[in-house]
Amino acid sequence: MIKLERSAEEERAKLAGLTGGEYDAQWRRWRKASEAVQAAITAHAEATEADRGEVEQAVKKALRNAQEDPAVE
Repeated sequence: MIKLERSAEEERAKLAGLTGGEYDAQWRRWRKASEAVQAAITAHAEATEADRGEVEQAVKKALRNAQEDPAVE
């Protein structure tokens, strides 16, 4: 899930400075990546009977921690 979240964040960041058709195409790529993250979070929460919001926050926190530690990959 962390890799999916990282991918979605990278796609979102690529929206900066785009306009018109380039923006629309990149927005669709970001949206597809974001939907994949959300689906994985929901599936994991359901499978483990965990709170979905807590799972999402844990993924976001893990991604932030991984980005701060260059040894994590």
